[in-house]
Amino acid sequence: MNEFDADGASENEWEEQGELTWNEFDWEKYLREQDEAIARYLVFYDRLKGHPERIDETARLMGWEEGDWSTEHDSDAVEESAAAEEVPVDYDNLEPYTLHKNPVFIATKAIYLGLTREWNALASDPLKVPQPVALVFQAALHRGEEQASLAIQALDLGDYAMAVSLFKRALRELNASLALIDGAGAGAHPALPAFRESAWPRLFDLREIWLRVINECRDELARHIDEEN
Repeated sequence: MNEFDADGASENEWEEQGELTWNEFDWEKYLREQDEAIARYLVFYDRLKGHPERIDETARLMGWEEGDWSTEHDSDAVEESAAAEEVPVDYDNLEPYTLHKNPVFIATKAIYLGLTREWNALASDPLKVPQPVALVFQAALHRGEEQASLAIQALDLGDYAMAVSLFKRALRELNASLALIDGAGAGAHPALPAFRESAWPRLFDLREIWLRVINECRDELARHIDEEN
């Protein structure tokens, strides 16, 4: 896969590197760093509001070069560099790979975080948004994010067919979110047009990211079939 290749570490890679001896403090530090990556993505993304190539520009600012939306590069780069210099890899100081490092995961979580923050600030006031509308839209956002997270996990496990199916479910929920803020009744609530103007490009950016990944998954599945034949 190319730009949105999100395979996890190679099979048994971490088993060969020995047992990871991290305690709860180590993992909490690691998870906080991944939370910071999501927050950093959102800052870059919001700064590029209105930029026609904001998805790719944000990826560049995150240090994800073109063709480098991959979770393999951290450990692979260390090993390749060490092999070239004939220096043994220090596995004790090599961070593990988890789903939280996946660029597609980071982008998805960050964009949803921005949407949720803005919606919560708006919908917490029942005078601006009726509570039934607030709950239904919040639920649609949650379901879309959940399905996308499951799809990225399947992607990491190398199950491209399942990833496509789950991304399609996420897209259905995303379309439901779009319909809720663009329906005939939405205009009856004065606060919704402003939110729709802000949320519309974000939802379409999520759609674009997922469609790119789906296309890459289908290309990979087709390649595997050709190799078997």
